[in-house]
Amino acid sequence: MASPYYVAPEQMMKDRAEYARKGIARGRALVAVEFAGGVIFAGENPSRSLYKTSEIYDRIAFAAVGRYNEFESMRVAGIRLADVKGYQYDRSDVTVKPLANAYSQALGAIFMGESKPYEVELLIAEVAEQADGQDPGLELYHILYDGSIVDEHRFVAIGGEAEALTRALEQRWEAGLDLHAAVRVGVEALSEVAGREIPEATLEVAGLDAGRARRRFFRLRDEPLREALGR
Repeated sequence: MASPYYVAPEQMMKDRAEYARKGIARGRALVAVEFAGGVIFAGENPSRSLYKTSEIYDRIAFAAVGRYNEFESMRVAGIRLADVKGYQYDRSDVTVKPLANAYSQALGAIFMGESKPYEVELLIAEVAEQADGQDPGLELYHILYDGSIVDEHRFVAIGGEAEALTRALEQRWEAGLDLHAAVRVGVEALSEVAGREIPEATLEVAGLDAGRARRRFFRLRDEPLREALGR
């Protein structure tokens, strides 16, 4: 009788991680940049309808890279979770940390138990309900394909060329940026690493602004985006 095929658990986890990293690296990168009023997300995305960024709830935003169908299912699940909690309790009770933990647990379970890991990385952000002057009360969490979760500050790059983008952002970022300056920092870093100027038509720029009424999420397109870029 033939012996069953055996793979050491350490090797299996290594192979799964390598598989997920390669899948994520094939996609276009995305950056998040903190500014005085909140955070912006910027990335190259030729599609005008298949977004990498989204509103989850009043003060919470979602951004992702990797396989679209996989991170879209995570986005929809997050919206449903937030909606249920807001309906059962109060809208102010919906906060980012429990949502980030739920995403972390879900991705960790998939990484360990499913036939293949999800090829995604997520960013979840929240600005405070009451902004304190220049402090937006920002929380920003980076969730990896294996469920690992990191509390990020200032800026973060995910997807392909993340290390090169982080270095480019480090050179440009400074405290107290306004919204337009933060957009330029993110887009300039993306353009530098890509080795070309990224056309406005293929840019996806969104974020959270603590100064907005109730719903803090916004998108920049067309004239507002050109104004932010100074083009």
